[in-house]
Amino acid sequence: MKKNKLALQVLSVGLIILSFIACESDYATVDSDVLNSDIATNFQIKDTLYSITTYTKPLDPVQTNNNLNISTLGIYDDAYGRTTSSFVTQLTPTTYNPTFGDDVEIDSVVVTIPYFNTITGTDDDGNTTYSLDSVFSNGDNYDNLKLRIFENNYLIRDFDPNGSFDENQAYYSDKTVSNSETISTTALQGEELTFVDYDEQTGSIMSVVGNEIEISDEGYSLKDVNNLDDNGDKTLISNEAPAIRIMLDPAYWENKIIAKEGDIVLSNENNFENYFRGLYFTAEAVNADGTGSYLILNTGSTNNANVTIYYSKSPTSTTDGEEEERETSTYVLNLGSNKINFLENDFTLPINEGDPASGDSKIYLKGGEGSIAGVKLFDGIDTETGLTNFEKFRNDFVNLEDNEFKSSKRLVNEANLVFYVDRDQLDLLNEDNKNEPARLYLYDAVNNTPLLDYYLDATNSSTPYLSKVNHLGPLQRVNDDANEEGVKYKLKITEHINNLLLRDSTNVELGLAVSLNVNIEDPSISGSQSKVRTLDNSDLSVPTGSVLSPRGTILHGNNTTDETKRVYLEIYYTDPNN
Repeated sequence: MKKNKLALQVLSVGLIILSFIACESDYATVDSDVLNSDIATNFQIKDTLYSITTYTKPLDPVQTNNNLNISTLGIYDDAYGRTTSSFVTQLTPTTYNPTFGDDVEIDSVVVTIPYFNTITGTDDDGNTTYSLDSVFSNGDNYDNLKLRIFENNYLIRDFDPNGSFDENQAYYSDKTVSNSETISTTALQGEELTFVDYDEQTGSIMSVVGNEIEISDEGYSLKDVNNLDDNGDKTLISNEAPAIRIMLDPAYWENKIIAKEGDIVLSNENNFENYFRGLYFTAEAVNADGTGSYLILNTGSTNNANVTIYYSKSPTSTTDGEEEERETSTYVLNLGSNKINFLENDFTLPINEGDPASGDSKIYLKGGEGSIAGVKLFDGIDTETGLTNFEKFRNDFVNLEDNEFKSSKRLVNEANLVFYVDRDQLDLLNEDNKNEPARLYLYDAVNNTPLLDYYLDATNSSTPYLSKVNHLGPLQRVNDDANEEGVKYKLKITEHINNLLLRDSTNVELGLAVSLNVNIEDPSISGSQSKVRTLDNSDLSVPTGSVLSPRGTILHGNNTTDETKRVYLEIYYTDPNN
């Protein structure tokens, strides 16, 4: 029922908008789809700047478990300071009650976690080349990390025992479950797993290696060690996209998994999750100055994020007494559905509470456990009429009857919020241009939903940077060069303004946040909003795209001293000559 109601509302507004477009279709447009008043003869094209109120809202710990199969890991430095991310994940076997066979010997155990990537072409040898969409690093090169993996001893719950029926358990960025329940590091850091590699001389004996992982945009090849070609080389199984790929000491997995064949702990999901509570991943700097890379990892099981045990066993049958080759097999444990990120902030730039009444001179936006902004349109009282500024605005644009829309006086062609980057402040903090977030997300902060413009923006793409660009304009940089400084964000809210005028929609406060991916802000995607653990247990949430992003920026607010960069609501409208 709710979906049908929303569809009808969108359709109704769309029909009204189309009626306006029909009147305007014979006129030329300039710049931002605004009618040219020099050409129009029956209409006056005007624009008005409306004052708004913008203020910073620092965040308490944010919920970091979601259903998006995205996990963060590593070290991120920007104008605000340093954020270090770790994560814990359950493991889910693809098969319960396994039968491994006789005389089992583990050949290798491999952890694979893919990066998000884009195929860019092929090299001279015909190999696929990639670019990584999910690695944030200092400078042009990826900084390696020291990776540590522990057995997790903390039981991750599916449901909140203190919540309503079937309410999922929320876990927070500061290793808490609530204001009274914490997750101890000791529980997360059980036995540490040892990284190993093949000994090149024997091809089979494992040797311990360091924990430094090389971050690369190159793919890798899976080869069959038990099937050699005529030259004695391992045969190719498949070529895979870039990923973290670590080989672990088999002895741990022999005791933890193989030796438990027939045991009740491998019989079903509940027993297994209580027996083996998952893995905890942490990252440390390799560089002397403590810098590193920040990874956005593709931790979904369908993307081959897993632990794979490669093993051999005695053949199930023999032929005429001849010795048969050992059979090979695998046992796969996918990274489970429950994953929690933990964020440790060491900020050198404090984020102070903003002024919701008068607004701020600067807007501080920071992903993760950082900050968002409040945006109030038509706030306050019009001193001349005594009406609220919103009532005054409606009376200027529409005729009302019993406070409901009757007819239009003016037709809104376009409405924009333009936020300018505070270049002086970022330059003072020596911010790297590449750290500036490409996308911001503007939303209804009362109902935690996108604006109508989000749904009606047809520029939808699997590439986040190219999605919703009419409504949520990407960061405009100097000379449109990706390496240059950011200048401004232009957010078009024409349909939201028309909705306020034509459908008596409530003038709710809006929220503004950085976004890792504007596609995941859609409420139809489970987990598009994440809770905030407030001290008074009040109901507050933020966009998950902001929680997942480490990016931050500083914008000019409504009280900036630079009037040329002050944020306004600008409305272009058609005023008929009556």
